[in-house]
Parts: sequence; C-alpha cells; structure tokens
Amino acid sequence: MLRRCAPRNDSPFFSSPRFWETTAAAGRLVALAARSLLGACSLWPGYKKPAVDLPVSWKVEAPWRESTPKDTAPKGPWWQRFGDPQLDALIGKSLSDSPNLAAANARLAQSRALVASATSSLFPSVSLSTRVASERISANRPLTNYRSPNFSTIQDNFVVQLGVTYEADLFGRVARTLEGVRASAEQTAADYENTRLLLTTDLATAYFNLRQIDIEIDVLNRSIELQRRSLGFVSNRRELGAASGLDVAQAQALIDNTLTQVDILKRQRSQFENAIATLTGTPAPLFSLAADAKRAPPPEIPIGVPSDILERRPDVASAERAMAAANAQIGIAKAAFYPSFVIGPSIGYQSTSLATLFDAPSAIWSLGVSLLQPLFTAGRLQANVDFAKAGYDFTVANYRRVVLTAMQEVEDGILGGAALDRAYTQAQVAIDSSSRVLDLATTRYEGGVATYLDVITAQQSLLNAERQASQLHGQRLLIAVFLVKALGGDWQGMTTVGSR
Repeated sequence: MLRRCAPRNDSPFFSSPRFWETTAAAGRLVALAARSLLGACSLWPGYKKPAVDLPVSWKVEAPWRESTPKDTAPKGPWWQRFGDPQLDALIGKSLSDSPNLAAANARLAQSRALVASATSSLFPSVSLSTRVASERISANRPLTNYRSPNFSTIQDNFVVQLGVTYEADLFGRVARTLEGVRASAEQTAADYENTRLLLTTDLATAYFNLRQIDIEIDVLNRSIELQRRSLGFVSNRRELGAASGLDVAQAQALIDNTLTQVDILKRQRSQFENAIATLTGTPAPLFSLAADAKRAPPPEIPIGVPSDILERRPDVASAERAMAAANAQIGIAKAAFYPSFVIGPSIGYQSTSLATLFDAPSAIWSLGVSLLQPLFTAGRLQANVDFAKAGYDFTVANYRRVVLTAMQEVEDGILGGAALDRAYTQAQVAIDSSSRVLDLATTRYEGGVATYLDVITAQQSLLNAERQASQLHGQRLLIAVFLVKALGGDWQGMTTVGSR
C-alpha cells in the first residue's frame, strides 16, 4: 500500500523522520522475506548438457588419417582451399547479397535486442511525471468536518514527481527469463553461422556440379570430333567400295546419339547456373557462367576426433542452446507459483502555485511494496510447467538427433572420399585400356578383319570411361564440400597428420 505525506512546513524534505523509518522498515521486510523464501526452495532445475555416446574415432580408411583440431580455430574462407578464383568471387557475392543470409542477420539483430531488453529488468525503472491542472472542488463532496460546511473552490495543482519501480527477483523469474533469452540469442547466432555455412556449401555444390558437366560436355565434344573423323573415313571407304552403307549409317547414328547427350547435359547445366544465380542474389535471366573444363584436384582434408568435430558444427551448437533456453522456461513457469514483489518509491513536489512548487513544504514522497500471490488458477500454472518440461524433452531428443546425424555425415564423407579416390584411379586405368581397344579395333577394321561395329563399340566404351572419370572427378570435389559441411567449416588450425 502506497503512503504519501508532506513534511512539516518548518523542516526540509529529507529530514523527515517518518521517511527514514518507513524506508528502513520496508528494507528489513524485503530482506527477511528474501532470506526465508530463498532458503526454503529451489524453483528451477540446473541446466546440464545431456551426454551423447561418442565413438573414440572414425572408421578411417587408408589413406585417411586422424588429426587433432583446435575447437576455437576460426572456420574462415574454406572455399579458397579449392584454388578457384571464380568460386571465390561467387561466394563473396552470395555473402553480401543473399536474401537468406540477410534474413538470418536480421533475426540475429532481433535476438540481441531482446537480450538488451531482458537485461534492463535487472535494474530499477526510473520515470519522471508532471501534472498541471486547474481543478474545481465540489461543494457537495463528503464532509470531513461536520462543524463547517464544504465550499466549492477552484485551485491550481502543479506536480513534479520522480518515480522508481523495481521488481525484487526473489524467486528467479527475471534471472531465468534473462538466461533463456541469452540462450535463445546464442542459438540464433549459431543458426546464423549455420545459414552462412549452408549458403556457401550449397553454392559450391551447385558450382562443382556445373563444372563437372562442363568437363563431361568437353569429353562429348572431343568424342564427337573423333566420331566425325571416323564418319569421313568410312564414307571414303564406301566410295571406294571397301565399306557398306550400314557402316556409314552406324557411324552417323553414333554421332546423333552423342549430340543428344550434349543437349541433355546443357539443360542440366542451365539448372545449376540458375541455382547459383539465386544463391548469389542475382536474377537468373541476368546471370551466366562461361564454360571451364579444367580439372582442379580437391583439397587435402584432415579429420579430427568426433567430440572436436561436433563442437565445430553450428547446428549442434544451436540444438544445445535450444536445450538451455527450454530449461530456463521451466524455471520461469515454476516461479509463477510464487509471489512477485515490486518496490515503488517516488519523490516529488506538489503545490497550488508554480512559484512555491520547489519549496521544502511542497515536497512529497511515497514508499511502498506491492505483492501479488496467485491463489487459484484452475491448473493453468501447473499446465505451463508441464508444457515447459515437455518442450525441454523435445529439445533433448532433437539435440541427440542432430549429434547422431553429424556423426553419420562425417563418417559417410570419410568413407565416401576414400572410395571415390580409388574409383577415380581405376577410371584412369579404364580410359587407357579403352584407348588401346579402340586403336586395335580401328586397325583391324582398316585391315578388313573386323566389322565397323567393333570400332563403334570401342568408341562407345572409351566415351563411357572418359565420362565416368569426369563424373568421379566432380564427385570428389563434391565430397570435399560435403565434408566441409560435416566438419562445420574450414579446418584451419588442424595439424595434418595424414591426408587424402
């Protein structure tokens, strides 16, 4: 209950004994309540990150080896390790112009603003109010002195008052709210890093798919050139009577089939080109990439132990911070069962004349403590606690799912990379073998001891081997990007004990 009184006309405001007596009594009351209530119960569960079973090491397959990364190492521009200036420029543009990253950055700014807002609850709120009014007092108001009648009067009223409001956080509601908001902000920061990682890896994936198609189209174009020379050779032999019309028709059919495959690949290339345009924030009709058939080797990637890898991944960090925020919500829901204390002192001046407004007799003050204790809510508060606990259980299950997925992705990347390296080496051997078969088939056909079908079969076999090698090269680059995503970013700071 608020109390307001004026000091004696002959004493200064702050020398009023009643002011200091009331202040001391209120302070003792609040301190006593805090000690007794806080010592009697604990309202919120302490947050502890759930344990997840982690393997000692990955199933490393030669030539992979383990290394020990630094958890605090920056995860900087991993794409520069591929040594492709075009990729560097595209990713730089995506980081500056991507609407997805801009939206994630805006959400991060919002979460930081919420932290600043919640932090303000730890401090008193100070307000200044003024009131200027001319009032007419009713003559028919209730009598305060039965010996003298009331009169209707008109008087001015000038008030300047400084008020302070502060909620004593005896049961941790404010502290839990701030803890939850901070955890949510950290989760948003991890989500931003995850969005940035996904943006760059998605762009690199689309880019290397496009470049793999460029290499494959180059293989087809070189095969078409070879096939056209063969068609000319067969046509000349037919004119000399050494070849049949069937040989010419087979050679032409092979060229037509290869041209069809080129058109199919060009359509696929345009789709990846449009995807890159969108990821860089560029309208697809205004974007184009020139063909480039060079074959750059994938970078060397060291592998660290699982616990180190998981701490680097922003999606794992986001899931862990979500658990912390959900745990804080349980404390907030439990604190609602207990009373809230709000202390609201105020000081100021009130006078019927502006000239005497700031004189000592015009001083006013008040000191009060309000208490609000829920008595009956028909189960609403307990339902809120149950809801918060279920939300926490959900975040725990989601955290474990994210961790298991992370381990799966790293394991898939390690084993897949080793398998692709072996396959690519074997594909080079297959190209050499197919080239020798084509030379032999051509020689036998020219000598008249084989049909042109043998030449066509050998040409098709060589084309398939070269296309397979180009596809494997692209997959090796893609698996490197996949591992970057699985590792949570660049591997700067790792000591490469062994590499691919």
